[in-house]
Amino acid sequence: MRLALRLNPLALIGRAFFGILSTIGRLALFMAESVTHCVRPPFFPMLVARQVIEIGYYSLPVVGLTGIFAGMVLALQSYTGFSRFAAESAIPNVVAISMTRELGPVFAGLMVAGRVGAAMAAEIGTMRVTEQIDALRTLSTNPFKYLVVPRLLAGLISLPILVLVADIVGIMGGYLVAVYKLDFNADAYINNTIDFLEPLDVGSGLVKAAVFGLLIALMGCYHGFHSKGGARGVGTATTNAVVSGAILVLIFNYIITEAFFSR
Repeated sequence: MRLALRLNPLALIGRAFFGILSTIGRLALFMAESVTHCVRPPFFPMLVARQVIEIGYYSLPVVGLTGIFAGMVLALQSYTGFSRFAAESAIPNVVAISMTRELGPVFAGLMVAGRVGAAMAAEIGTMRVTEQIDALRTLSTNPFKYLVVPRLLAGLISLPILVLVADIVGIMGGYLVAVYKLDFNADAYINNTIDFLEPLDVGSGLVKAAVFGLLIALMGCYHGFHSKGGARGVGTATTNAVVSGAILVLIFNYIITEAFFSR
């Protein structure tokens, strides 16, 4: 009977479907509990500040490098395409709008998901398998208040700052390539960039960044919090945190773009 159930395709599909629903339900409950603790005392501002440094400050080098080379490649590739139509003057506009709307938020989100999401899942997962989370409860310390809430708030704060840095250095990278390699006029490039950018372009990218930061921290904390099975379980939780965080960044990138720019 049990073997027949395993070999039945409909049973396998149903089991997978209900497994997905169960995971979504656990994640929704985890997120709801985390968000409610964000607005209820006690608060731990020093823990939030420490996580802002861990997530934001220590991620600046990788986000900055990603942003500047993305802007440089974008300017170079745009010139290659636009030169066929004698539209090289549009390169500053394309670099600015691409970096602020899309490349800055998405690249920063993916880099932080790889660096910070993995670290969160590994740290909290190690605490779970070594029973340190149970020890926190024994000491009357809520694990959500102490472990999850500071990371969620830090992700919400840090990602917009990182994306703003990525936007600036990305536009600067495009400027360097355009002026020093493609012989653009420096003043004209800067003026075109300033005249073309609108507050909505930058604002939509910062909204994306805030959502991405919350999602990345949520995935890192969720998978770490529910890890089990010793060191192997921690490794699995770390992998799942990175993959799910990156996928959610791409999914919500489309959803937010649709909300801002669909007409």
